[in-house]
Formats: sequence, structure tokens, C-alpha cells
Amino acid sequence: MIALLLAVAGPQAIGIHARWGAFRADAPTRCYAISRPVAGRTGAPFASVATWPGAGVRRQLHVRLSRVRSERARVVLAIGDRRFDLTAGRIDAWSPDAGTDRAIVAAMRGGRSMSIESVAANGAPFVDVYALSGAATAIDAAALACLQG
Repeated sequence: MIALLLAVAGPQAIGIHARWGAFRADAPTRCYAISRPVAGRTGAPFASVATWPGAGVRRQLHVRLSRVRSERARVVLAIGDRRFDLTAGRIDAWSPDAGTDRAIVAAMRGGRSMSIESVAANGAPFVDVYALSGAATAIDAAALACLQG
């Protein structure tokens, strides 16, 4: 998975931490931690937490869903007993604001897994499940890589 991402996008690998990788890309400079789900593997799903110094963005969540979602379906991220409603397009989802990003990353630091739940365009519910082992280290390594210029 990580090798495929490198071949397509060309970012520099910072490190691999359990199921999470940390990367830096330039033009524009951006650093991110990224993982594929352990469950919900149709399509090309991933979850990432990115820092974009030029845009003033720090630790922003972005999720690629495993299926095209129904236009009326909510997308909910769950970590332990915490639930976060995400803003969503047809195949992508993100947190609605920086405060929610901070809360999600804090929950990721203490969680074992996270799930992204929604309903596909065909009406079938689906869930993408991510292991969080290594996520905090990868998020921190990516943020540090962008601070180092």
C-alpha cells in the first residue's frame, strides 16, 4: 500500500509506524500521516491527517471512503465512545472545522481503532475500520517534517 502511494504521488517517506506512514511532498509543501483500513477494502479508501504550512492548516483529517455514499447519508467517524459527524462529498469526508480536527486527533491518540460509517449509493450500509497503532507517531512525524522546512 505505502509503496503504491509513493510510486503514484512521489512523496518522500518519513517513516512507517505500524499501519500508518508519514510522508512529505513539495510544490506545495504538505506532510501527512496516512493509512488504509483493516476492514472495508473495496475501492481505494484511506484516512490521512495532513499539515499544509503555506495554507495554515495543521493536522487536518481527510478520509477517502470505500464506496460512493448516498447523497442523503451522514458520514460518522467513531473512536471508542466518541462520535464525530463529518462533512462529505460523494467519496471523500473531512471534519467540518479545525476544532473538530483537534478533537479527532486527540481521540486517535488514545484509541485503538476508528471506524467511518455511512450508507452507499445503492442503499447498503458500510464501515471502514482503521487500526490506530502508530497513528500518533506518524501524525507527529509528519507535522515535524513540515516544521523543519
